[in-house]
Amino acid sequence: MKNRLLLILLIACGTGSFAHAQQGVQFSQYVFDGLTLNPAYAGYKGAPYLNGTFRDQWTGFSGAPKTATVTFDALTNVSDERMGLGVQLLYDQLGPQQNYSLTGSYSYRIPLRGDEADNPHRICLGIGGTLSQYSLNGSSFQYEDPGDPEISDITVRTKFVPDANFGVYYYTKHFYAGGSIMNLFSLDGGRRIYYANGSTYSSLLEGTTMYLTAGGVMDVSDEVKFKPSVMIKEDFKGPTNADLNVFFLFDEVLWVGGSYRTSARIWNKDNLQSNLAASDAASVMAEFYVTPEFRVGYSYDFTTSGLSNYQSGSHEISVGYVFKTKKSGQYMATPRYF
Repeated sequence: MKNRLLLILLIACGTGSFAHAQQGVQFSQYVFDGLTLNPAYAGYKGAPYLNGTFRDQWTGFSGAPKTATVTFDALTNVSDERMGLGVQLLYDQLGPQQNYSLTGSYSYRIPLRGDEADNPHRICLGIGGTLSQYSLNGSSFQYEDPGDPEISDITVRTKFVPDANFGVYYYTKHFYAGGSIMNLFSLDGGRRIYYANGSTYSSLLEGTTMYLTAGGVMDVSDEVKFKPSVMIKEDFKGPTNADLNVFFLFDEVLWVGGSYRTSARIWNKDNLQSNLAASDAASVMAEFYVTPEFRVGYSYDFTTSGLSNYQSGSHEISVGYVFKTKKSGQYMATPRYF
């Protein structure tokens, strides 16, 4: 029974293999809140920024992930914009396992050239520290043979795990590129073992994940801007994922676009099955600025893999608020499109 449960969790994580780590949490709307993927993003918007996101993944699939996060980041000194700080609170539930985590991020932002007010050019170096609480709730298990003497009573098991993140982020007014490695301490496989009442239990922790991102924005007309971007996600165990994103901005108020996620066998990973499907999911998204400082967003993901027969897509809602700065009374020195 325990082996079957572990297999179900691995399938739900999308690993496609008998790896021992859960894939890192990822939101479809990360394109509007880069702090979830890269600590070097802290302070990028040039003003204090508060963001909240809730994701209901694979609706209708029993035990599917449900994830919520709140992030806040700001500059420590708006006069030179050299340092940024950020914090993230995360809740993630996958079947009987829950994860609460607190992450702090620090970014040192180095100006390269150009007028910062009109055309900033900066490279940012970021580090982050995370403390996670993983809980396994045995009372939610459904046993095929209740009363089996081989199965001991399982209560809630809790484990606190520290971790670290590192990132680099470069941006101008019209282009950005970044790279990060999240959960550096999970290089050992991202698995923790528990012993209780003569039995052994496994907890699937988030594994080490590398993200590479790049994108740009260009004018189509005075009222319309075009923003393409790409993200490569590598967890060193499952297939390499690639997100291709396309958005249009209308009158600086409404973002409309979509994303397509696929996978590729870039590295030689002997543990992967040879018949894994490359196509994974597609998303449609919209972000609307109710006021210049307050925005709301929604995305819907269509699963294009075999999992589509067992669920009805993923829903994600986000809200964000940019606070005015004391420096100029503006929300930001120049619009931040990334």
